[in-house]
Amino acid sequence: MTSTLLDATSLERRRPRNGLVKALQDGWTIGKRNLKHFTRLPRLLVFSTIQPVMFVLLFGYVFDGAVRGSLPEGFDTYLAFVLPGIFVQSTIFRMTQTAVGLAEDLERGVVDRFRSLPMSRSGVLIGRTIADLVRSLAVIVLMAVFGMLVGFRFTSPIGALGALLVVAVFGYALSWVFGWVALMVPGGESAQAAAFVTAFPLSFISSVFVPPDSVTVEWLAFIARNSPVSATADAARGMAVSGPVLQPLLLALGWSIALLCVFVPLSVARFRRLE
Repeated sequence: MTSTLLDATSLERRRPRNGLVKALQDGWTIGKRNLKHFTRLPRLLVFSTIQPVMFVLLFGYVFDGAVRGSLPEGFDTYLAFVLPGIFVQSTIFRMTQTAVGLAEDLERGVVDRFRSLPMSRSGVLIGRTIADLVRSLAVIVLMAVFGMLVGFRFTSPIGALGALLVVAVFGYALSWVFGWVALMVPGGESAQAAAFVTAFPLSFISSVFVPPDSVTVEWLAFIARNSPVSATADAARGMAVSGPVLQPLLLALGWSIALLCVFVPLSVARFRRLE
């Protein structure tokens, strides 16, 4: 365990006067620690690789015949419609690991060790969210590569990059939401359950898997049309394949900024109250 902990020397190496710069510097140091911890667990690497491949195969082929007839104009296969949505869905579930990882660090006393060091208090949260964002991006890239191997095509490299960026921004905002969940719900298992209860309806009551107009219950259709997940999925879909871009993109970025403005201060304040 001591090999994964930070020592005071590494955090005292440079002391920037600006508090934000120091928080970002400490956050990057802790983020590298979290990424190293992840790469040293082969089972996590294996399951993180298998899961996105399974999603692409299952949703792209098992449900293609049943859903193809109800696809919007511009989509000739269900894989073309669903893969950008799966980027978002996978990111949501990947970001629940922020809650699990932070809760486990709190349980094991790792966060107490960080508090004893001369470092920014928000650096712990920044480091956790940065590491989880990098992991999520790696999974999305893997899904995109595998999707292209089985027939998916982006409209352009710029469209592919834009889809990746809008999903990454939304995922980073969600990581702060789940970080706050971990600080409010003690224990790794409890945090995991609470994060799953939040992530599951978010991803399925949306345009990730089917067009919202196909939802028969009106109030669920209203949620699906206006949720941040739908906005992000629609923006990624429009840039990657076909469909409107500007309106869902502005809505997705607006949701992401709003979540960050709310949950970054809440998470930092809650973290400080735990001391």
